Amino acid sequence: MKVAIIHDWLVTYAGAEKVLEQLLKIYPDADLFSLVDFIDEGQRGFILNKQVTTSFIQKLPFARKKYRSYLPFMPLAIEQLDVSKYDVVISSSHAVAKGIITGPDQLHISYVHSPIRYAWDLQHQYLREAGLERGIKGWMAKAILHYIRNWDYRTANGVDYFVANSKFIARRIWKVYRREADVIYPPVDVSAFSFHDRKEDFYLTASRMVPYKKIDLIVEAFSQMPDKKLVVIGDGPDFQKVKAKAGSNVELLGYQPFEVLRDYMQRAKAFVFAAEEDFGITPVEAQACGTPVIAYGKGGALETVRGYGQVEKPTGLFFEKQNVSSLVQSIELFEKISGDIRYQDCRENALRFSPERFRKEFEDYVNSKLKNMPIKN
Repeated sequence: MKVAIIHDWLVTYAGAEKVLEQLLKIYPDADLFSLVDFIDEGQRGFILNKQVTTSFIQKLPFARKKYRSYLPFMPLAIEQLDVSKYDVVISSSHAVAKGIITGPDQLHISYVHSPIRYAWDLQHQYLREAGLERGIKGWMAKAILHYIRNWDYRTANGVDYFVANSKFIARRIWKVYRREADVIYPPVDVSAFSFHDRKEDFYLTASRMVPYKKIDLIVEAFSQMPDKKLVVIGDGPDFQKVKAKAGSNVELLGYQPFEVLRDYMQRAKAFVFAAEEDFGITPVEAQACGTPVIAYGKGGALETVRGYGQVEKPTGLFFEKQNVSSLVQSIELFEKISGDIRYQDCRENALRFSPERFRKEFEDYVNSKLKNMPIKN
């Protein structure tokens, strides 16, 4: 059985790449395809040091840093990758990978991190944050996204089975493609975050500082509660904006290596998460440390955090609105009920998302679908 794995682009090691890493552990002999491959030597262990088949975008000017600018060419580029000799094609897609062309005797399973966010329901937010709401550039961007939406919808027909990384994304897949999706939660390296039941008197948030992460909201909320300490780890374009809102009880550490992040995550009394994420890995990592989570009650967090007052063995609580007052109320509630949240329950909840569980579920899923496919000799 010949297996091809299609990835959008290889430029870093983040959430989508952690899924790819586990797919390659299931199928170590698979061939790997991607629009571009700019992973440096010495950092290619997660793709088993494979030679990657790339598209023509790989050789376009400034592609290493400006590959996203070639979005209008990505549909054409992904369609030029030839996977006709493979029995099974697995696309790991948050952009265009699912648009790979396959034949009637090939099994195409697409693991979707999300339909193209900036082309569908987050288009207006994307245009606003990029300063493309009006003007000639704005109209060009809107026209390109319209074209991308049409292509994205059409190519959903080439996928035999959709797998979503959360029920939230399964709903988005149904909304934009009108296709059912099974859910297999992505792998989280919970073994890298050891359990710690001695908590200290501070809250933690950690993220790249970009608008949708809402770090500024968290900092502003704690600045209104000077008796509560907040530690912030991460940097990014919004760092100065966040810093300007920080009171004396907010400590901004900027970027920190993994060991430092893990240490703070283990010792924090709670981890605060204000983004609407498709899945959200950091709340699971915090729970793996035995640390409760205070999260915005929308998106993937609803599936990874057991909300206080909603289920048995809670591991955190949710705030209903993505604003300062709602978060402040939740933190004040957490101060009153934190004794009802057991650190061991947090750890046990996180173990549901281990890489071993992902590999077994995904391999079993593919095998079950293979039974319905005529495999080429």
